[in-house]
Amino acid sequence: MAIIVRLDRVMADRKISLNELAEKVGLTNVNLSNLKNGKMKGIRFETMNSICKVLNCQPADLFEYVDD
Repeated sequence: MAIIVRLDRVMADRKISLNELAEKVGLTNVNLSNLKNGKMKGIRFETMNSICKVLNCQPADLFEYVDD
């Protein structure tokens, strides 16, 4: 089981930088970068809500499940 984070794709589609998104969401660049690179073990719904609001997307746009 693998969850793939597609945050970088959505950010590219919306033409928003990591620094700009971090500022608008209220996260540090490091934490947002860790999320983008799939190095986090979890994400709070509040954080996901903020990211989706800023990027105007759905949670399914950010994450993909791939069966091993």
